[in-house]
Amino acid sequence: MDEKKTPALTPIENLKTVMARLRHPEEGCPWDREQTFASVAPYTIEEAYEVSEAIDSKDMSSLKEELGDLLLQIVFHSRMAEESGDFNFDDVAQTISDKMISRHPHVFGEESERSKEFHSGEWEVQKRRERVEKAQRHGNAASVSVLDDVALALPALMRAEKLGKRVAKVGFEWPEIDSVFEKINEEIQELRSELDANEISEESIEEELGDILLTVATLARHVHVDPELALRRANAKFERRFRFVEESLATLLFQ
Repeated sequence: MDEKKTPALTPIENLKTVMARLRHPEEGCPWDREQTFASVAPYTIEEAYEVSEAIDSKDMSSLKEELGDLLLQIVFHSRMAEESGDFNFDDVAQTISDKMISRHPHVFGEESERSKEFHSGEWEVQKRRERVEKAQRHGNAASVSVLDDVALALPALMRAEKLGKRVAKVGFEWPEIDSVFEKINEEIQELRSELDANEISEESIEEELGDILLTVATLARHVHVDPELALRRANAKFERRFRFVEESLATLLFQ
């Protein structure tokens, strides 16, 4: 008689098993056991940036590896939540599946809905509905804002762009690009005034410089440029040029 073989674990089940072992209170890894949501969060953000870097470099081998590192972060958080009895990985996967189905009635809905052309306005209506439902679950139905769910942990420049996009969708927007340039010039003059003052206030200088950066993010949105990506590429260009200067000087010194 043939013995029944235990079905092989799927890759995701294997990863969940590995994480469970790492978090085991006696047999697990000491470092992994002591981690919390807060202590792991910076690694999650870092891994997301490394995914982006692999995409920018068009390195598919690195992208595969970095996506795995990011997936590990999701499994890590899910495992900690399972240990605390809040939710598990399957709940996470089911929640996002349900959300995608709800947001795409033109794909998953009834035949009449599937025949409709998709409009971005419908997407926004659905997202507003989700924000209201989330606020109701947390007892904040009276304070629902179009700015809800713009994550505080985002890089400031990226968050500035997202805040601008949100308010523009409800009509809070500069009428034309010339107005944005005028605002930038106005903010620069206000900064110069603070710098020319008899008693320089570091707090006021920080505030005025912040206003300039916020307005530049608005300009980026008007010209359809991702300001975070633009600055990252400017940083890379500066780094390449400075390294060239260093290499050139080193060559001269050692000739």
